[in-house]
Amino acid sequence: MRTDVRFTYQDYAALPEGAPYQLMDGELIVSPAPSLFHQRIVMRLALLLGPHIAGRRLGELLAAPVDVILSDEDTVQPDLVFVLAARKDLLQREGIRGAPDLCIEVVSPSHRALDHDVKRKLYARHGVTECWIVDPESEAIEVFRLQQDPHSPASTVRPGERLTSALLPGLSLPVAEIFGA
Repeated sequence: MRTDVRFTYQDYAALPEGAPYQLMDGELIVSPAPSLFHQRIVMRLALLLGPHIAGRRLGELLAAPVDVILSDEDTVQPDLVFVLAARKDLLQREGIRGAPDLCIEVVSPSHRALDHDVKRKLYARHGVTECWIVDPESEAIEVFRLQQDPHSPASTVRPGERLTSALLPGLSLPVAEIFGA
C-alpha cells in the first residue's frame, strides 16, 4: 500500500539498527530475511570474489546489510557491493555514501521485480557502473554495464560458462560454483 508520506535518510537512520528496510524514492520497503539458498549463493560469490579483490588490492567488497546511501531518498542494501580502491572515500562510518562501482543482487522470489528492475534502474540513475543480477531460479547471471546500457545486459552467463567483469581485471569465475553445482 502506497501513501503520500515520503521518508528521508534521516528518518531511515532513526530506525532500529538491523531493521529490514530499504529506502527507495522516499518509500520504506520491508524485506524479510532471505532464503537459505539465497544466502548460500551470496556466500559463494563473496568467497570467490573476495580473494581476487584482496589479492590484487582492487578495493573493498562488502555484504549486506550495509547501507548504500545514494541520495536523501534512496538508501539500499545490495547483497554484495564493491568499491574500487581509488574511490575508498565513499566508505563512511554509516555506510557507502554515493554510487559504488558494483552492486550484486541475488533475486528473491518475493521481490523479483524489485531486485531485477527497480533497483537496477535506481543504480543506473545514481551512477553505479555495473550491476549483476543473479537469478537462482534460472541459474543465470546478467551483467549490466549501467552507464553504457541500463536496459540490456552486456552479458548473461550460466553454469558451464565463466563470469568476467571489466571492473575486476583477470576475474573468471565458474558460474556452476556460484549456484552450487
